[in-house]
This record gives sequence, structure tokens and C-alpha cells, in this order.
Amino acid sequence: MSRPSTAQPKKLVLVVIDALKPAMLQRAIASGRAPALARIVQEGVYVEDCVAAFPSVTPVCAATIATGAGPEDHWIPSMNWYHREESRYVEYGSSFSASRQFGVLRSLTDTVYRMNAEHLSRGVETVFESLDDADVRTAGTTYLIYRGRHQHEVSNETALARIATSTMFRRTIDGPLELFYADLYASRRTGCRGQLGMPGIRDQHTGCVGAFLVEHDLFDFLLFSLPDNDAYSHKHGPHAQVTSIAAADRQLERLMHAAGGPDAFLAQHAVIVASDHSQAVVEERIRLDRAFADFEVASASASRSIGAEVALSPAQRSAMVYALDEDRRARVIERSIEVLGELRGVDLVMWLAGEDRDEAVVRSARGELRFSPGGELQDLRGERWSVEGRLAALGAETHDNRFLSPEYPDALGRIWSALRCPNAGDVILSAAPSYEFVDWGGSDHVGGGSHGSLHRSDSLGALLWCGTGPGSREAREQWSLRDIAPIVRAHFGLAPG
Repeated sequence: MSRPSTAQPKKLVLVVIDALKPAMLQRAIASGRAPALARIVQEGVYVEDCVAAFPSVTPVCAATIATGAGPEDHWIPSMNWYHREESRYVEYGSSFSASRQFGVLRSLTDTVYRMNAEHLSRGVETVFESLDDADVRTAGTTYLIYRGRHQHEVSNETALARIATSTMFRRTIDGPLELFYADLYASRRTGCRGQLGMPGIRDQHTGCVGAFLVEHDLFDFLLFSLPDNDAYSHKHGPHAQVTSIAAADRQLERLMHAAGGPDAFLAQHAVIVASDHSQAVVEERIRLDRAFADFEVASASASRSIGAEVALSPAQRSAMVYALDEDRRARVIERSIEVLGELRGVDLVMWLAGEDRDEAVVRSARGELRFSPGGELQDLRGERWSVEGRLAALGAETHDNRFLSPEYPDALGRIWSALRCPNAGDVILSAAPSYEFVDWGGSDHVGGGSHGSLHRSDSLGALLWCGTGPGSREAREQWSLRDIAPIVRAHFGLAPG
């Protein structure tokens, strides 16, 4: 990667507010409870319908934000997935009970270490890696994707960290120049405490670290992660987000005050604010395990899963099914699709077809649609597709050779990328509005909120920026998470990647 131009750009802060719902952001601003975000909207560009990756769960979306690539290229397929080479499930923390099913230590190891070191494809660069190569001073707070060029040893700054690093977390990791990860890794002493990343504390830890970094001029690019909105919304529902957005806004204010106030901060810093996905209300459960009662299903124990026909990976409002019996693979997939077609709450069933798996199939109660890249139809992202079958399967229509699917934004591109991910299941499911798949620990968010589906309700998030990026949202007909990393790279004079 070449060095940036000699003209010194503003420092750039990428703020990721987990599950930020645009309607709730607007309500928080209108009520005066989000003054920092209001200032950015006032002085910059606001996109209220930025499209998440699919499945719209945090690991997939975080990888897309950090790389600018979809799951086909970054290889992170979901929150829970089946590792074919190792014949085991990977669980990134759907719930504590789900982590217990597979072993809490293994789940933490997969999430903290292996996601970045092994699962995230080496064929893509993170923004940290791109900027590190250009000698841009990078920094990051606790975020699922942190891979950079600088090596970090475990921290021993706090008593909790010393206990954790002496018993569980001992590995050296590669991250940005300045890395602060849940007290486990801290590139320098800040006096900030994160209680090992406990929900409700994480935003405060980010705010404390960010203020320290601003005060001591320790970065050119900072990823400022505010995840607590997601946990609050899971519990209280997405329409209760104003309270948690206000809490996130206070940490952004904290960053600004460290620079001397909003005016001084924005004079020196460009800002991008993004939600990784939105959230939808959950009222009903889907029990994938019961639907597959007549199948031999791989369990949490690898030794007890020998001879299993399928592996099931529920992940909030999405799920995947893996066919494990290679001798009867086609028939196992066919049987799985038949079962799923009768399962209440499943909106879309998706899989690859054709001898070379070069055609995607989407089936819903409204019909079946088949598509592949290339062709006469163009979507809002400018990609071209060949499509046949029932457009109603995706609530879609065509107009002047344009493929339009407002209920399922960027439907064809997101489905294709999800299905082509090397670690994805053979069949991918998207839940209907108000439904959620029960996870491996028996947990769900009924009465609260969740995400993961292809539907607009949990796929459209907020994106705003000032001091960087295009001058208008009209620069693109449809914005997605894939556009964030190119803006970051371009800000420092680098190729989009």
C-alpha cells in the first residue's frame, strides 16, 4: 500500500454504534438527548437507510465495516457456524447459555483470538492493516475485528486483567498501533477500566480511552466502538433505544470535550458514525432443533456427532443448515429444504444450485426465484443479474431493467455473498418479521429486539459523516456497510482497496 499524499488530512474517528436504529436516532436528536450526533448530522451527510451485510449479525457486519468486503470475501459467515475442517461449531457469543453449550473458554477463544487470526480471510485487508502499511497512526477500542500490523502482549494493568490473562488469555495478537480491548490488551496505561467488556460498561470504557487518546494526540485514525445500545435494545426492544443512544452520545461528547469542545474537535477531526445493523421487535420463537428431530444433528460434542447428517446454526433472526453426509449431500439438502418450507416463522430459504453451484435459489411462501451474476437487470448498487422465476419471492419488481426489492434491500448481492462464503451453510434462512431462532443455549429475545434477517426492519441502519467522504448522500443510489472502509482509506489518500 502506498503512502498517503503529503497534504495532512484531518484525524478521522469511525464511531460504530451497535444496532443504531435510524428512527430512534432521529427521535433522540429531536428530543435533545443526542447533541453530539445532532451536530454531526447538522454539519455533515446523513443516510437513514444504509444496508447491513447478511446475515445482519454483528460478526458479519463488523467484518464488512472493517474490510469493505462481504462474507464471500471476508469469510465470517454468522454468529454461530460449523467449522467443516475441524468438525465443530464456532460460537461467537449468541448468549452466555449458548457459549456454555460449546464451552465458555472455547467460545471466548474463537471470539477474541481465532476470529481475527484464523477465521477472517487473509485475502482481505482491514482498515487498520491498510493504514498501518501507510504509516498512519491507528487506534481501536474493543471491537470484534481489530487485526492490524502491530503486535500486542496481554495487559496486567488491573487485577481483573491479571486474573484473566493468567488463566485464560495469554496470546499475543496483531492489532492497530494503539489497541484497548476489554482490559485484556492495552497498549499503554490510561487509568480506564472496562470490567472485561461487561455490557453497560463497554461504552464508558471506550469513552474513557478515546478521551485519553485525543488529549495526548495518539492517533490519526480511531475506531470508537459503542456496543451497549445493542444489548439494551435486545432486552428492552428497539423502540426503547433513545435511552441507550443518549448514553452513547455522552461518550462521543466526552471525546469532543477532550479536544476543547465540539468546535475544536470538529476543526481537527473528521467523523463517520455507523450502525452495523438495526433491530426488529421479536414476538415469536422458531425452534430449529425440533424441526430437525428426524435428522441426525451434530451436537456440541464432536465425538458424539460422528455420522451426523446436518449441523444447525441458529443466529438470532437468521440461521444456517450444513449438510454433513457427503455421500447423500444432495438428498440431505433437499430434505432440509422440504422441512424448512413447513416451518412457521421462516420467511426465506436460500441455497446454491447447479452443477457448479453458480445459481442462487430463494424460496418463500410467495414463490421461488433463481438468479446469478451478470445479465440485463441492474440493482441499486449497480450490479447486474440474470433472474428468473417469481419476483414476489422477494417482494421485488423490475422497471426499465432495474431490479427493485425495497422490503429486502440489496437482496441479490447480499444473498449471493452470504451463500458464496466458504464457511457458510448449504442452506441459509431469514426469519419473518417478529420471529427469532432460539439459539443453542435455548435463549431468545422474545419481548425485546433482535436482528440477523434480510428484511429491511433489521437491515437498514444509520450512516453519517462530516469532514470526510462525499458531499452528498446522492453520491450513491444505495449505501451499504461496504462503503465505509473505502471512505476511510480515501480520507488518507489510499486506494479504496
